[in-house]
Amino acid sequence: MDRKLISIVVPCYNEELTVEKFYNETVRVFEGYKHDIEIIFVDDGSKDATYQIICNLANKDARVKGLSFSRNFGHQSAIICGFEHAKGDAIVELDCDLQDPLETVLEMVDKWEEGYQVIHGRRVKRKGESLFKKASASIYYALLNKITKRPVPRNTGDFKLYDRVALNTLLNLPERDKYIRGLASWIGFKQTFVDFERKERFAGETKYTLKKMLRLAWDGITSFSVRPLRMLCVMGALAVLVSVIMAIYTLVSHFIGSTVSGWSSLMISIWFLGGLNLLALGIVGEYIGKIYGEVKDRPRFIVEQTKGLN
Repeated sequence: MDRKLISIVVPCYNEELTVEKFYNETVRVFEGYKHDIEIIFVDDGSKDATYQIICNLANKDARVKGLSFSRNFGHQSAIICGFEHAKGDAIVELDCDLQDPLETVLEMVDKWEEGYQVIHGRRVKRKGESLFKKASASIYYALLNKITKRPVPRNTGDFKLYDRVALNTLLNLPERDKYIRGLASWIGFKQTFVDFERKERFAGETKYTLKKMLRLAWDGITSFSVRPLRMLCVMGALAVLVSVIMAIYTLVSHFIGSTVSGWSSLMISIWFLGGLNLLALGIVGEYIGKIYGEVKDRPRFIVEQTKGLN
């Protein structure tokens, strides 16, 4: 096979302790490799010296490209930005924390050369992660796959290799808020997996807080299924049924001369129906909020500076 270009997209946020180590590891792994590489670091509005280190690396190695956002726009936006600027025949996303081994990229490229167009990195062991994080991830993907038409592979994250055709298809999807993990499976093409053991973080702290993880999880559900809205119809029907039963109970109690005040049943009904209404409004509001964001059509990110890009 002729020499190809492999683009490695690396989102970064306050990663001054890991950027240079990631670069050194990449150079080591791809030294003398059969294909060329480019490394695209996307600084997601870091408050430390991350982007300055990226610029220093770009000054000494033309394979390094750097982009810096005007503020923090989020991990998924940084990935999309890197994808849009990647020129490779195959494109890989890797986080800067070195938890996903660079050697696995070589296996992914081998699968790509066999004809696969989307290769998922699948974690068979996750070092340094809490039991809560592992359990919550397992429950989330089980739930997501129950309510979506196209299953999202379990134990996979954003660590994937895309053929140029597959990536262009993903990027050309018109939606603004792209849930990349779901879309990677949804677009189809010939797909496979490469298994690996996820390492502990090299340095620093994870930037994926519980709040961000929950936000990403909810985006995945609302981006790929309208089933929560349908569930509201079922809950509404059950609420009506309960209300009818309560009404019959109240009338019977009245006609037989019962002295029950009815306060408990009244309060239960009020709280149940009030909670159901708030839940329904919240779920519907999430979908309307997505429509609102799509209609405004604001860019997902704003690039303030670039380095090494033509």
